[in-house]
Amino acid sequence: MLDALRKLITDFGDEGHHPSRFQGDDYRLAACALLVHTAVIDGSFSDAERRRLHGLIKQRFRLDDETADELIAEAVEVERRSIDLYQFTARLNRTLDEVGRARMVEMMWQIVYADGNVSEFEDNLIWRAADLLSVSREERIALRERVAQGSVKA
Repeated sequence: MLDALRKLITDFGDEGHHPSRFQGDDYRLAACALLVHTAVIDGSFSDAERRRLHGLIKQRFRLDDETADELIAEAVEVERRSIDLYQFTARLNRTLDEVGRARMVEMMWQIVYADGNVSEFEDNLIWRAADLLSVSREERIALRERVAQGSVKA
């Protein structure tokens, strides 16, 4: 009983906040923040986008529901404080290979198509992010078409 109480006190630290499992240099936090940015760029964060984001994060990073929720909550805060895409894409470029960067663009399209609407803001965001991630125009378009076809069937 005392050990559990000590662990609880240690886990919450001096300021009463639960310590993050995801440090600022964790590429998963950068990836999730970029996906959050993709979801909110059109001015709304629909339930469909939230569900799709949770599913993608859980699946791609092999997380349980609670950990995925924690990552998303931290990513929302990081995205809210961000000033540009570079802080996310630079981290992803240092961490991911070519396939991983293309997968990131694909995940962005999956978020965009979650609500069935593609706004000009979303399209422009993915164009800029793909460029920063060194994903070619041709591959970006192919990924869009593949995701769009998959979202029609679903």
